[in-house]
Amino acid sequence: MRAAAGGSGGCVSACVWFAPGRANLMGEHTDYNTGFVLPFALAQGVTATAVARPDRLLVLRSKQVPDEPVTVSPDSLAPGSVAGWAAYPAGVAWALREAGYRVPGASIDIDSDLPVGAGVASSAALECSVALALCGLAGAQVARRDLAAIAKRAENEFVGAPTGIIDQAAALLCRAGHAMLLDCGTMDITHVPFRPGRDGMTALVIDTRVPHALVSGEYGRRRSECEQATRLLGVPSLGSVADAALAGRLADPVLRRRVRHVVTDSARARAIAAALAAEADQADQAATAQETYRFIGRLLTQAHLSLRDDLEISWPEADIAVDAAIAAGAYGARMLGGGFGGSVLALVPAQRLPAARAALTEAFAQRSWTPPEFLDAVPSAAARRIA
Repeated sequence: MRAAAGGSGGCVSACVWFAPGRANLMGEHTDYNTGFVLPFALAQGVTATAVARPDRLLVLRSKQVPDEPVTVSPDSLAPGSVAGWAAYPAGVAWALREAGYRVPGASIDIDSDLPVGAGVASSAALECSVALALCGLAGAQVARRDLAAIAKRAENEFVGAPTGIIDQAAALLCRAGHAMLLDCGTMDITHVPFRPGRDGMTALVIDTRVPHALVSGEYGRRRSECEQATRLLGVPSLGSVADAALAGRLADPVLRRRVRHVVTDSARARAIAAALAAEADQADQAATAQETYRFIGRLLTQAHLSLRDDLEISWPEADIAVDAAIAAGAYGARMLGGGFGGSVLALVPAQRLPAARAALTEAFAQRSWTPPEFLDAVPSAAARRIA
């Protein structure tokens, strides 16, 4: 088994790790197609407090799930052996073991200030905080790119959610005050400055209160459709397609729409990263900031239309939230995450924020929907040890 003294923060008998959620400026369903994504880490996330145990058991507790603790043996873990929320930390232990790392016995207490099912990667934050805590107790030194892949494997194979790498990569690799352009084919990263608060803007996450579950069939169906289109086009992946017009070679109109979304959303991620980098290079950043944010807002709205019409993963509350936010002064908005529930990201001038929140609450009330909840998304640092 692989292990090295002093790894992952050097904790021996106890440690506390925090991993953030994420919002994604651009690039939905592009990660598993080896395209580009542009996430940033949130200030909110998941904390894992781990204390070593001599009995080689994992005892898992969550403040958000006040049930009895879940106790498992790392040596007997297999996909499907643990259900519910505990499948995520147990899956991390299994994936670390499968990668050749020693998994120590530990009591792990979980706490979170992320909304669950809101499309802000609460499951990846849980996985990454636990992965770092277990590595710290074991003295295992694991590169963060490798740890992201291990956590992704836990979600894919142990939990059964066919997600890409964006959430785990964002939790482990983002920087404060930046968005992270990630080439999911090569794992090359470019950090670009993104400080909406400095520029009089708010990146507002609107939780529509419609929970989503990526283990449901629709997410997997979209992935299968993309894989089918890849085979029919004879390309290595849809991320390698530069021109959406190539989709015209496909007879199936559904597959044509799926390809068009992946290619254009990946291009939008690159375009936003380029715009943010160009603004940072300007001598007078204030003079170009509003123009840059208006450009980003237009691409956000274009992306929502693509997610709604080409990928067909939006839901009524998201569509209304996008329309209401823009009508109240947002520069643009789009649904976040894998779809079929969750949140919307709106780019709102700070002076318009109270009006936007009020308009969104009223739009939901008019339809007798559960009131939305709001989170000001501040680009924050990646996972870190806090004790």
